[in-house]
Amino acid sequence: MASRAATLTEEDDDALMARVAARDPQALRLLADRHAALPWRIANRMLADPAEAEDVAQEALLRLWQQGEKWQAGQSGAAAWLTRVATNLCLDRLRRRRFVGDDAVPERADDAPLADTAIEADEVRAAVAACIEALPDRQRSAIVLTYYEETANRDAAEYLSMQLKAFESLLFRARAALRGCVEAKGVAS
Repeated sequence: MASRAATLTEEDDDALMARVAARDPQALRLLADRHAALPWRIANRMLADPAEAEDVAQEALLRLWQQGEKWQAGQSGAAAWLTRVATNLCLDRLRRRRFVGDDAVPERADDAPLADTAIEADEVRAAVAACIEALPDRQRSAIVLTYYEETANRDAAEYLSMQLKAFESLLFRARAALRGCVEAKGVAS
């Protein structure tokens, strides 16, 4: 039995997706163990809400299960597919927020006393997070994918269904807007 478990964890994503297409829940569990943190991280950074990020990650994995029959082996893999799906789910949620109304997320109060350097670092992080949240949706996606997920520009452009030059232009504008916002808040970065 131990050798069967070792074999299952050594299967590549394409082999696991073939099993998902055959409705093998163990294959989906293995894919989730490998990749579920990725869509959660993207969603948490884009939406600034861990609970909503969990919903996005679960929705992305559910879609992976539902799309098993359509999977094409030899493509970029489950991680890239989940990145694209999670990014699109986040963009959809951000668009809906605009129409429903988006109250500011309250900052979490810390009861423990902090040293001056820690306070300063928290201020910078909060200012950057607020500035990222204030960016237009696609610019926010470009920043999150490039700097937080360390996605190559070519891959990030593909995830956002853009040409590479258009993505690089978007990223340039996003960085400029982010820099201007952080400077306007008067914090050192």
